[in-house]
Amino acid sequence: MQEVLVENYADGTTLITINRPERRNAICAETALLLQKAFVDFERSPTQKAAVLTGAGNEAFSAGADTGNFPELWRCIPTVGFETTKPVISAVGGWCIGGALVLSMMCDLTVAAENAKFSYPEARLGFTGGLIAGLAARIPHKIAMEMMLLCRVLDPQRAFNIGLINEVVPTGQQVPVALKMAREMAEFSPLVLKTLKRFVTEGVLPQGPSEQSGRAQRTLYEVKESEDAVEATAAVKQKRKAVYKGR
Repeated sequence: MQEVLVENYADGTTLITINRPERRNAICAETALLLQKAFVDFERSPTQKAAVLTGAGNEAFSAGADTGNFPELWRCIPTVGFETTKPVISAVGGWCIGGALVLSMMCDLTVAAENAKFSYPEARLGFTGGLIAGLAARIPHKIAMEMMLLCRVLDPQRAFNIGLINEVVPTGQQVPVALKMAREMAEFSPLVLKTLKRFVTEGVLPQGPSEQSGRAQRTLYEVKESEDAVEATAAVKQKRKAVYKGR
């Protein structure tokens, strides 16, 4: 079974689905890499204009990191593990836990089903990647600290009231409503959307230590895995001058 499903529609929208319902769509090492690739492909596409991210079924958007096969979660986080200048909407049904809450909060818009539950229980479980710190820049500080330090669960109505999500819809309607939003934006000026998103991401929202670290790792991996890196290694082995192409 494919762990990440990608559907590209002719109207310029893309639906990306975490497809591990038997694990409540938990993100394992392979899933994180597949999500990263799906978003990189979306970003590079000349036809796709807006994306919706969701989880298979209505029981869980995602249970967060799969502790049995722990991922490099930063890889699949928007603006951290991959560059994203296009709008991304999360469609949340059921549980949205830990790293999945980070994944959703880093999207531009969120539609949540009436059965959605938002939770960050890492203080209780004894580990954290730190990316959740950005939550305090996106919702009121005291409520963010309540979620992080007391591990309190937010229902969708309270999540809406504090600005964590944009709409609450009947369970099962989160994806259609999110796709409707995506279709609206697909008809707008891509340059304007890109510019506004960049101004917000780079100029308004603060970047915590884990976000900065993730972006640095992404940049270093891009260099390490580039054609130029392969050429450099080959040139050393062949005792010749390397010919770099900047890619």
